[in-house]
Amino acid sequence: MNFLIAPNAFKGTIAADDAATLIAGEINKRPGTNCLQQPVADGGDGTCQLLIDSLGLEKVPVRTLNAVGQGAMGYFGWDPVELKAYLDISTASGIGVLDKHQRDPYITSTFGTGLLIRAAVDYGAKEVILGLGGSATVDMGIGILSALGVLFLDENGREIPAFSPGYLRKIQHIQRSPQVPVIAFTLLCDVRNPFLGAEGAVPVFGPQKGLKEDQMHEFHKDCERVLDLLIRKSKRDWVDSPGFGAAGGVALGLSFFFPSEIRFGASYFFELVEMREKVLWSDWIVTGEGQYDSQSDQGKASYELLGLAKTLDKKTALITSGQGARDSGFDVVLELPSLDFSRVDFRERARENLKKVVSQAMAEGKLL
Repeated sequence: MNFLIAPNAFKGTIAADDAATLIAGEINKRPGTNCLQQPVADGGDGTCQLLIDSLGLEKVPVRTLNAVGQGAMGYFGWDPVELKAYLDISTASGIGVLDKHQRDPYITSTFGTGLLIRAAVDYGAKEVILGLGGSATVDMGIGILSALGVLFLDENGREIPAFSPGYLRKIQHIQRSPQVPVIAFTLLCDVRNPFLGAEGAVPVFGPQKGLKEDQMHEFHKDCERVLDLLIRKSKRDWVDSPGFGAAGGVALGLSFFFPSEIRFGASYFFELVEMREKVLWSDWIVTGEGQYDSQSDQGKASYELLGLAKTLDKKTALITSGQGARDSGFDVVLELPSLDFSRVDFRERARENLKKVVSQAMAEGKLL
């Protein structure tokens, strides 16, 4: 029996590729099973990392800076045929590597991601595939633009150094230098929030990135003023769009200077890894995510995989926590026990819980 093992990340506990290995390890204990591992993503944190691994791309190492300006090693995946570079914003500008006291949107910047993109351009890239999940910033992509040659000047016409406290507030003028490269962007994200408004980047994602309640109003005003400068510099009409709120407005900022396309959900990922052919090969598709809920049908990988499997008349199993998937349409739903995140070993417990629920399902014949 052929099993396609295609989990998403179990956010905060198990990466998608690790989850696939754990699940396959339990299923392979039954004689006569064949497991094909293809972990999946939908634009969230680590999407391009999975694409790099799935497509067998070269990883090009690059010295860069993290979201607060500390030295870090980053990389991009290189496709020498299509001249495309693949990278996640979380590689250099991610929130996961910052201590809690470092999470400050008045300082954090995407400049380090811009350095990775500049290195990819120097390598010969004509297009960058950029995953927007896991960002530590709400800088409107200004850091990336600065690293790519767009000049952000203070009231005296001097360029503002990256990671300067209150960077957005200091911007009074914007200039496009001759060093700005010719490059196109495909931007992958799993949220459809616009940049402005009640569902925008500042009120929805700002607190996750360290913005305090009493800072919201002034920070939002700073963003609106810089947005007005960008609109005037581009001399074109601007309409807030779904996805402009992702990663603190990165897609918004890039759209003023570069050809940019936003791709939502898992469809782009599925195209590149030839997911349809892998589903056709399988008898069962085993997927999973941290918590399947009402948001999962907005392009999340598990839901997209369910739809694809149904069109090809394949059986599906979902591994998740909570009870939100009971009426979701999967043939089998395996519910993980709740975790106590106050325990220091919660990640190891998550791994053990995942193995146990798969092992039990196999012993009970649920995946036959």
